[in-house]
Amino acid sequence: MTARVGVVTFPGSLDDGDAARAVRIAGAEPVRLWHGDPNLHGVDAVVLPGGFSYGDYLRCGAIARFAPVMETIVDASRGGLPVLGICNGFQILCEAHLLPGALTRNQHLHFRNRDQVLRVESVGTAWTNAFQPGQEILIPVKNGEGCYVADTVTLDQLEAEGRVVARYVGGNPNGSQRDIAAITNTAGNVVGIMPHPEHAVEALTGPSLDGLGFFTSVLKHLVGAPA
Repeated sequence: MTARVGVVTFPGSLDDGDAARAVRIAGAEPVRLWHGDPNLHGVDAVVLPGGFSYGDYLRCGAIARFAPVMETIVDASRGGLPVLGICNGFQILCEAHLLPGALTRNQHLHFRNRDQVLRVESVGTAWTNAFQPGQEILIPVKNGEGCYVADTVTLDQLEAEGRVVARYVGGNPNGSQRDIAAITNTAGNVVGIMPHPEHAVEALTGPSLDGLGFFTSVLKHLVGAPA
């Protein structure tokens, strides 16, 4: 049976179509979810895409966290539902307290858009099991508020528990502490990543096919998950 992966659209989402396409290319059925509808329609996993939800008013993701669909996603994620937050989706996950820390204005105060090398640090998550530990991948990064920050205790805990999923290599595009590009929750089912794997799934449009691994990983995870 084909896995069904939901992709949420908020007012201001830009990359929801790209995320749905990546899901389809990976071999799953993309299911479009609306921010105002709390029903997840039986999906097996969820992607929160990039963009500028609610125009980034107040703070990035600060309003989206209160969307009806997020209430359901928060509850379902605590029950094991795989959730991937990309860029603005990462910001939403932090605002919803599903991931620790926060994403703040890039230290150099400029929007950064470039192809970025990442090193995959953790392959024990629902979204990274298709990679090898230490594997370097190339995917685009595009953000103005992508600087990951947290207190020292939280950063040390993430390191000690192996919850840093990926780091920037060859230059930090936004000043994120400890070069952190992606993190996961304790259970490994919720991952937030600032760069955009959905923009690296086709040779025609991406700098590589490296982003596809995030989407094939969740299918592998779902196959192995208990019924």
